[in-house]
Amino acid sequence: MDEFYLAAAGMKSRWTRLSICIIFSLTIAACAPTATSIPAATTTSAPTATFIPPSFTPLPPTETLTPAQTASPTPTETVTPVPTVESLKATVTADLLSCRYGPGAEYLFLYGLRKGANIKLIGRTDGNNWVWVDGRNKCWVNAKFIEMDGNQLSLPVVYPGIAKLPVSPYYPPTTISSATRSGNQVTIEWLDIPLRAGDEEDASMLHYIVEVWRCEGGQTIFDPLATNDLSVTFVDEPGCSQPSHGRVFVQEKHGFAGPTEIPWPAFK
Repeated sequence: MDEFYLAAAGMKSRWTRLSICIIFSLTIAACAPTATSIPAATTTSAPTATFIPPSFTPLPPTETLTPAQTASPTPTETVTPVPTVESLKATVTADLLSCRYGPGAEYLFLYGLRKGANIKLIGRTDGNNWVWVDGRNKCWVNAKFIEMDGNQLSLPVVYPGIAKLPVSPYYPPTTISSATRSGNQVTIEWLDIPLRAGDEEDASMLHYIVEVWRCEGGQTIFDPLATNDLSVTFVDEPGCSQPSHGRVFVQEKHGFAGPTEIPWPAFK
């Protein structure tokens, strides 16, 4: 009994020690840090680098600067001078054509030419349509009423100069009292030279003739301006190659007194 007790006690003691060992082992295992399972690293193959060219908008082509063209001067129209001739033949086309002492319808009447008359022209004015007719008594006719065998411009310019107005022996020339300008308007005034009774050619004769070489539209125009007044106003523009000028005659049936030169007003 005692032996059994002792045997049992010995077994109990061994069991106890075994239990303690098991418990101790479990305790150690429980206290040990738990090993965290680390998943195996997945090896990802590096992506193959694909070269993408940079996106850009092409610049417009560089503009080639064309050097500014230097404006070429407009060629000046060359006017071919008409060769001068001594005379031209002409035929009267009007039924009755007045031939006058001066180059205009305002001058004293000398004689008339009938239609179909053959005449010889020996000169012209520089600025209107009147031409000088040869003969014992030279006189002036309007070129619109004749037919010429040639160019009127080929005749020599004879007025003023070679062709002269008959001088009045009975009256003095007038005096210019003023010559003024307002822009392109020129006004000339002069003193009166009264005529004696009977010294008018007829009722249509005008007492004064103001001859002006004036500029209009870039051209010099010859105008004989006749009047019974003591002033005239007319247009005179800048832009002509020759300076404008003029003179005043007193007209009476025997001839012309003067001329009196006009002191031409300048542009301001």
